[in-house]
Amino acid sequence: MNVTVLFVPGLRDHVEDHWQTHAARAIPGSVTVEPLTEDRLSLAARVSALDAALNEIEGDVVIAAHSAGCLMVAEWARKPTRAVRGALLATPADVENPLPPGYPSLEDLTAHGWCPIARERLPFCTIVVASNNDPLGSFDRIADLAWCWGARLHDAGDVGHLNPPAGFGPWDEALPLIKQVTAG
Repeated sequence: MNVTVLFVPGLRDHVEDHWQTHAARAIPGSVTVEPLTEDRLSLAARVSALDAALNEIEGDVVIAAHSAGCLMVAEWARKPTRAVRGALLATPADVENPLPPGYPSLEDLTAHGWCPIARERLPFCTIVVASNNDPLGSFDRIADLAWCWGARLHDAGDVGHLNPPAGFGPWDEALPLIKQVTAG
């Protein structure tokens, strides 16, 4: 069975030495949601871009999202426009609490539709990856989101935000976890 993996980056879009970039290179035929050129902080615009990317894919699709990309997937799933086989949601950002310096403010995120975070049960097999030392979301808050979404929680240990500043580049667990959600 042919399955396309759609990578959904967070607010910083494509980052060259990110685990998603490495995984996309390793998976033939994978697709990445294109960065926005306008309304970059708008959740509605991000969800629309995700929806457009999903609807350009023929056949089965699995989503691999990171950070705020996970929240885009949860928001899209409130009114899905097609079936999705499964999703890997790695280190969702807790935008309902202030983020570290260099990230958008709570006020800006709220004004652009990010708060409150969608908490409805996701209609597809989902694994949520949580870190014990993520500066963008405590383990307990991410575990709560996983529970709300009806997802299996995967404790990744002390991996920070699972991005280059936390030492990732390649992430050895990415491809096996994507395979798990592909299998359902």
